[in-house]
Amino acid sequence: MITVAEIDRNHKADIRIPNEPFSLFGRIIPSYQNGKWEYQLVRYAPEDVSEMCFPDENYDFDSMQDCVFLGAYDNEACIGLAILQPGAFRYMHLYDLKVARKYRRQNVGRMLISKAREAAAQRGYCGIYLECQDNNPGAFLFYLNSGFYIGGLDTNVYRHTSQEGKADILLYCETDQQP
Repeated sequence: MITVAEIDRNHKADIRIPNEPFSLFGRIIPSYQNGKWEYQLVRYAPEDVSEMCFPDENYDFDSMQDCVFLGAYDNEACIGLAILQPGAFRYMHLYDLKVARKYRRQNVGRMLISKAREAAAQRGYCGIYLECQDNNPGAFLFYLNSGFYIGGLDTNVYRHTSQEGKADILLYCETDQQP
């Protein structure tokens, strides 16, 4: 049975689960018209579909004391991770969310999001926000289906980097906490 719990000092090694590849099968094109965000998914031709894997992070539990670490566990094995950081305003930042490839499409990500909402509400936040790359439609659609909505677009964040041409879509979801 899969469970989700806050990771404490006794389980701090669990925050170092490796990243695994994900499919890049299209691009999200957001638009803002008449005060409303919309998007279009442009799918790649089958020969243009690829995979990407982020480099593994060397998260250090002790130096990230202001973060909330949530782990998804299959028995004792950590198979998913969510990291929340304090936000400058009324939204907590979902800094990272990952699920081991073998456990994807089994609601593990949704379980982590649900627990992240609870953790944010317990700390007095009204919601959670994150950034999602526009070329990662799998993650974008997952977040939309998990209660997030588009709140903005950053087209400048990757200028002068090896990822030039990409953009970050800012996504938000609410907790039950009232302002």
